[in-house]
Amino acid sequence: MSYHLEGRLLEVCNCRVLCPCWIGEDPDYGTCDTIVAWHIDKGKVDGVDVSGRTIAMIAHVPGNILKGNWKAAVYLDERVSHDQEQALLAVYTGKKGGPVADLAKLVGEVVSVEKVPISFEVHGGHGTIRIGSVGHAELEPYKSASGATTTLAETVFSTVPGAPVFVGKATSYRSKNAKLGIDLDLKGHNALQSTFVFQS
Repeated sequence: MSYHLEGRLLEVCNCRVLCPCWIGEDPDYGTCDTIVAWHIDKGKVDGVDVSGRTIAMIAHVPGNILKGNWKAAVYLDERVSHDQEQALLAVYTGKKGGPVADLAKLVGEVVSVEKVPISFEVHGGHGTIRIGSVGHAELEPYKSASGATTTLAETVFSTVPGAPVFVGKATSYRSKNAKLGIDLDLKGHNALQSTFVFQS
């Protein structure tokens, strides 16, 4: 009953920069529609190797993020084996406890679970996520005066509990899911990146 996952996060939503959800405030437009993707560079769940796999979700947050009741569509890398799929879903539904369970408990309804082609890339701080034909975003980081990546830490909410995030914006953000009532095509909205280590 254990897992150890190391990887990277890409996240984008329809809030303005910076998304107020991370500090516990209400979304800019009352609700928040987001893509969150975790790419596992190295990891095992109960001995099942899930390295190189990605799990993502398109979610609708109906109000303050800390109140939960999210509706989410979950997407798994089409390359996942049956054992990998079961292992990842066990972690991301909270059944394996640990830091991911704290996030999973905010999801009130999962409308679908699908395996689709997922592309997850980060180069020089610029990220790209593509989830089949339903989601796509291009992300770029903000930089300090010295050229360092702007970082947000010690927040009340996080999709990577225990890790700081790099603040940025999405030069493009496209998301469409009829079950969630989402159909977005935006530019210049909130985006975040991070690295994480999850274990239980």
